[in-house]
Amino acid sequence: MDAEQINALPVDGVGEPDGLQRLWNPHRMAYILGENKPTGPKAEDGCPFCRIPALGDDEAALIVARGSLVYAVLNLYPYNPGHLLVCPYRHIADYTELTDDEAAEFTAFTQDAMRAVRKASSPHGFNLGVNQGEVAGAGIAAHLHQHIVPRWSGDANFMPVVGRTRSMPVLLGETRALLAEAWPGVA
Repeated sequence: MDAEQINALPVDGVGEPDGLQRLWNPHRMAYILGENKPTGPKAEDGCPFCRIPALGDDEAALIVARGSLVYAVLNLYPYNPGHLLVCPYRHIADYTELTDDEAAEFTAFTQDAMRAVRKASSPHGFNLGVNQGEVAGAGIAAHLHQHIVPRWSGDANFMPVVGRTRSMPVLLGETRALLAEAWPGVA
């Protein structure tokens, strides 16, 4: 069956067939319902950014690289393929709480993340950002993290705006392997 035939199939169920395809993303319900979100501001309140590095299996945890004070991990709910987070190991909420050494490694890891993504997938640009506080858009405000989001010309389309859905062409495990291999300093 080719794409034209698939598009012509009616949608079974209530109502008139609309000719639209459906892209189902049931895994997004975990994000929508707040699964894995901490219950409070302390590390022991279930902070995923404290839990992830302690899992012991970087591949399963989606950790791309580790430093002595920070680590880089794939975003479990990415905006685009290769969306990384740089997190300090220490449970702090505010950028101003970073020590000088943490801030230096945080910056270096952001640069290395950009280099790895460029090597692995040649994006046309990046969005970098730290959302400080829930009101500023931080999904997990209790633990500082920086977003490194690769961007490509034309990657923003109607799907996120109209369909509240992102289309991800690569699985997280495959993306993690590509970026870990492309991370600067890895032979």
